[in-house]
Amino acid sequence: MAGIGFELRKILRKDTLFGALRAYSYAGIISSGSWILSIVGILLIGILGLPFVIPGSQITQFQVSVTYVIAASLILTGPLQLAFTRFTSDRLFEKRPDMVLSNYHGVVLVTTVISFLISLPLAIVAFPEQSVAYRLLMVSAFAVVSNVWIAVILLSGMKQYKQIVFTFLFGYSVTVGMALYLASWGLEGLIFGFLVGQVLLLAGLVLPIYRTFTGPVFISFELFKGRFLYPSLLFIGFFYNLGIWIDKFIFWYAQTGQQVIGPLHASVIYDIPIFLAYLGILPGMAVFLVRIETDFVEYHHAFYDAVRDGSSLEHIERMRNMMVRSIRVGIYEIIKVQAIATLFLFVMGGTILRALNISELYLPLLYIDIIAASLQVVFLGILNIFFYLDRRREVLVLTGGFVVLNGMLTWATIALGPAFYGYGFAAALLIVVMLGVYFLDRKLDSLEYETYMLQRA
Repeated sequence: MAGIGFELRKILRKDTLFGALRAYSYAGIISSGSWILSIVGILLIGILGLPFVIPGSQITQFQVSVTYVIAASLILTGPLQLAFTRFTSDRLFEKRPDMVLSNYHGVVLVTTVISFLISLPLAIVAFPEQSVAYRLLMVSAFAVVSNVWIAVILLSGMKQYKQIVFTFLFGYSVTVGMALYLASWGLEGLIFGFLVGQVLLLAGLVLPIYRTFTGPVFISFELFKGRFLYPSLLFIGFFYNLGIWIDKFIFWYAQTGQQVIGPLHASVIYDIPIFLAYLGILPGMAVFLVRIETDFVEYHHAFYDAVRDGSSLEHIERMRNMMVRSIRVGIYEIIKVQAIATLFLFVMGGTILRALNISELYLPLLYIDIIAASLQVVFLGILNIFFYLDRRREVLVLTGGFVVLNGMLTWATIALGPAFYGYGFAAALLIVVMLGVYFLDRKLDSLEYETYMLQRA
């Protein structure tokens, strides 16, 4: 259960250009591997499966169906992800790992039951024209993918990042292979192939959990008891995931969207640029993980250890200053590196669209979506720093504000016309990033006082 930070620090100690490149490449793959593989997997199935699926519109129906499964499962499990992460961290700190597995079973049961209670009635009522097989496959995929995110969050808490990436690589390789193999069966074959890959992905994620944890009780629900449950984390998890997707939902169901299958809509004008933009966050995510898991975490632990151990005021102030410096340098480097990546994508945007046989009319929207995705990396970095400092109130305000701003500004930009598409998402992120930096400055200015008073309370 050694943290990824130890391995990154070991690589960086070599103090060579190759060592630094290796560390940042490693961190980039680890930090955004699962998300990148999910996007690439869905796109590959669409591109490679086109010659085998007749009519070709079923490829679009498959991609839209799977996108809704992923989006809805993230929003559904968002509250439990953060709550379970905190529960697991607290139990491990208390040296009570025997409680983790039984509560994992409890979370899985709750997730599965809720996913079926939501998806089964919708499948019956909202998809009357689709086959029974399609509806059953969608219900099953929703339950499985929801449990994938629960397993991912537990492994992330265990710092098993490599396990997550390699398992996602295996799972989505199988997903693509099975979907293409069953593509001759049409839409149902594609979704069945996706489901098989997700089941194997879930199995690969669950195995290290069972290898690590044991317990005398098979299933328990302590997580949902008052003293273990943090309501703020439930709302934060929900708000963050809803905030990420709300602009997509608005574009899907406004005049910019088209009905694809049943009640599911998509927006050709918005979906392609935003998915391509997310592929450009790898450099920023790499810097984010390296700085958070090396410099910041090291000085964060040193500062709080100094306070708990009663070190001298001079030493406490020095550790505090080093932690603050690591935060500011980390955020600055995330912005700097992601800005370079953004400029590169600006230059290569036209070439990328032509290579994918996509009209260059998408270029303006692609540019603003690249900026928005880059701001999202900065926003994620700020949120994680607040989590390390246990400032849930600030995170709740930022994520709640993100939902409201993204929804309102996206509606406004749609009303203003195509020239403004994407600016709502980018403007919402810019506002919450600036607000987050302001909150962070205030928190860091009073860090010693608040920490010392809490220790004495």
